[in-house]
Formats: sequence, C-alpha cells, structure tokens
Amino acid sequence: MNKDIAIKVENLSKVYKLYNAPIDRMKEALHPRKKSYHKEFYALNDLNFEIKKGQTVGIIGKNGSGKSTLLKIITGVLTPTTGKVTVNGRISALLELGAGFNPEYTGMENIYFQGNLMGFERAEMEAKVQEILDFADIGDFIHQPVKNYSSGMFARLAFAVAINVEPEVLIVDEALSVGDMAFQAKCGLRMQQLKDIGTTILFVSHSIATIRALCSKALYLNAGNKVDFGDVKKVCQKYENDINQSFSGIAKNIQLLDCDNMSVMSTDLNYDVNPFFSKNCDKFRNGTGEAVILNVDIFADGVLTNDLQLNCKVKIRIYVHFKQDVLTEGTIGYMIQSLQGVNIFGYNIYNSGSLIPPMKSGQTIVIDFNFINPLAPGEYTVSVGVKSIPLHPTYLDQVLLSADIVVSPLKDNFVAGVVHINNHYNYKIL
Repeated sequence: MNKDIAIKVENLSKVYKLYNAPIDRMKEALHPRKKSYHKEFYALNDLNFEIKKGQTVGIIGKNGSGKSTLLKIITGVLTPTTGKVTVNGRISALLELGAGFNPEYTGMENIYFQGNLMGFERAEMEAKVQEILDFADIGDFIHQPVKNYSSGMFARLAFAVAINVEPEVLIVDEALSVGDMAFQAKCGLRMQQLKDIGTTILFVSHSIATIRALCSKALYLNAGNKVDFGDVKKVCQKYENDINQSFSGIAKNIQLLDCDNMSVMSTDLNYDVNPFFSKNCDKFRNGTGEAVILNVDIFADGVLTNDLQLNCKVKIRIYVHFKQDVLTEGTIGYMIQSLQGVNIFGYNIYNSGSLIPPMKSGQTIVIDFNFINPLAPGEYTVSVGVKSIPLHPTYLDQVLLSADIVVSPLKDNFVAGVVHINNHYNYKIL
C-alpha cells in the first residue's frame, strides 16, 4: 500500500444471516441438502475508498446505514465477510461508550489495560497517566470500578485515553454526545489540535455542521452502500438534499402572504444575474423542478453589493419562477452560513405565519427579506429555497451557495463572536 495512505478499503462487504426463528438456524446447519433458511442482510456492500494520512474524514448517513459497522471493521472489532481493510499506523478508537473497558476494573486500571492492548509498556503509560487524568477530570472516581460511572464520566475517561496514546489514526463514533457542553467543547478543541499535527481522523456524527467544520472529506453511506465520497461540502450537500426530498410535514394555522410584501409578475424580467449565483446555481441546486430560483441579490443600504458593514440595512432579494402550476401554498426562505457550513441565522415567511399563494405556470415571485446586519467581519454564504406545503413538503427548488457576503473589518471596535447584539446596560458604584 502507498505509504501516504492511512486507510484503504477494498471491496468490503459485511453480510449477516437473518432467521425468522431461532430453530431455523439449527435446521439450516443440520439439513442434509444444505437448505437455506435465512435471508442475507448487507450491512456494508462492496465499499471502496482510500483515506490519506493527515486527512479528517466524516462519515454521514441515516441510522442503520452501516457507519458503526464500518468503524468496527476498520478497528478489528468485526471481521468482514468479503474484501479487506488495510490500516497504516497506530489506531486509537472510541466506539460505543465503554467499548474495550473492563467494567470490574477501576478507571486507573482500565487506563493501563487500554495501554497494554495498544502495545504500550507500563512505564510508557505511566508517563501519560497525568495528562489523561487532567483531561478526564473525574476526580477520585478514577479509583472506582467503571461500572459505577455515569455515562458522562465514562465518556470523559474513554476519550482522554483515546487521544493521549499518540494515535496516528483516531476513530471516533458519536459516543461523545453524552458529554456535557464544556466537555464536548474540550473534545472538539483537542481533535482540532490532533488534526493540526497530522493525525488521521475518521469521525462519525449526525451533526452536519460539526462534520463541515472539522472535516475536509466526507463519506456518505446509505443502506450499506457508498453514495458519495469526496469534498465535505459537496457530500454533505448531497446528504442534505436527500434528507430534504424525503422530508414530510403539515403546516397549520398559516395565512397567505400579503401582496404588499411581494410582487408577482411576468417572466419578462430586466436584471443582471449575480455572478456568484450564475457560477454555483447548477452545481448546488436540487428540487422537484416545479419552480426555479432565477437569481439572488444582496443590497446594503439600498446599494446592490455583497460588501457589508456591521449594522447596515441588508436586503436579500430572491427571484423564483414557476415552471408548472403549483396548487398548494408554499414558503420561501434563506440561511446564512459560515464558510465551514455552520448555520448562523436564517428566515422564511413561514416563521411569521405566512405562505405564498398557489402559483400558475409562468408566474414569478420577487421577495425581499430585510434586516439590520449583525454579522461579525468575515465571509459568509447564503442558501435559499422554496417549498410547497402541505401536500408536497419538499423543495421545489433549493440553491446552496447562491450568494456570498463579505463583512468589512471594523476600525474602532470589534465583535466578540459571530454576531453582534446591541445591549443596553445600567450600573451603579457602591
């Protein structure tokens, strides 16, 4: 295997035999003509991909898609039915909570036990113990059997051990979700530090924002099959598109949007298409095709520009053309995101209890969203979408990365965080 490759997965499948009743297993084993009494379930089906050293790869997919099964095979907990996995480097893994820990041992004994399993001598682990204890921060419970630990203490100790044994490949399942907010923040910071020093990280999470922020690549699994593997933004977008298309729901207590808040016009529009939109609209578009977003414009203090200042008046103008009759009401909205794909804030007309009326083929809506810019200096993207509710609660059209926003640095002040909130305060001297 190429020495620059950390993990190589070749033709990997994991098949389970499912029986309708326990007795069927015995019937199959004893049948003279080897009659089959089982059905085959492919937890993983012919996976192929490579992860280079130093890459951070997120694994996404719905529950039951094969994410945890894949990690268990990579770490050697499970054996594949066919295919093989090659790992180049020392693996440290945090799978299900407490996997590999002996519940009868104390926390301290489990530290040495885990080190022994990974090939460290006792003296080598003694040099790492204090750092592990400091990170876990569970006090005197370290001398108690881990079977008495809360899930939070278990997570603290398991993660502390996993990251402090100098892993070349770190594999983390979503076991960290049991920790409190401070612990999760500390884990995120430590994983970023490991990433910076070139540790290969394979990370499973249902948080797409976390995957986008932490990972450079993503693997999307569905029913054991590889749907996509590559750039994290592209793969996460495809996953979200699929989720959106399967979304269902019913809107209640909604009124049609007042015509004073939007304009409905013919298709003869006279405007220049935003160059950023033109570049990305086809690449990052998904929907049923009943409507198409024609353009997205950004205005600052009434001027068409994407260069904003803090507290300027922002207008996001969205043009939506209907290619077919849509006989149900709908909603239009936007989401502003960081360059890492983290949602900052957004809005749609449904938030204010309104919906657009049924539309006819050939009609176009131009709708403006207005707000005072709270964004800190930096770069952001805007995603927009239009949905029909309630009969078809999927996107008629959605364009991710439809516009970009640049907030200029402040000369005399700074923003502590991502957004600035004006505060009024009182004080007195005692």
